[in-house]
Amino acid sequence: MGLSELQRIKKWHVLHRADHPLEYHLFDVVLAIWLMGWVGTLPAVLFQVWVIPLCVLATLMPRFYVGWRVRAHESRRLRCDWIDTTR
Repeated sequence: MGLSELQRIKKWHVLHRADHPLEYHLFDVVLAIWLMGWVGTLPAVLFQVWVIPLCVLATLMPRFYVGWRVRAHESRRLRCDWIDTTR
């Protein structure tokens, strides 16, 4: 998942913050975890090797989140209006 896709999703969330506040904050949490994964990779390599798998999972967090939302939307369990911005 590229930065342009993340930016499009974030812009949608900012524009629809009043209508979907939980989604807005949940995506902020996903982005915070993603950023912690990238920032923590170098210290993990230098000092705590056992943390590297956690950093890798954190860097993949947006991909997991978007994939989960797309599957939930396609199975009609959860409505997701911003999916059109990722395709």
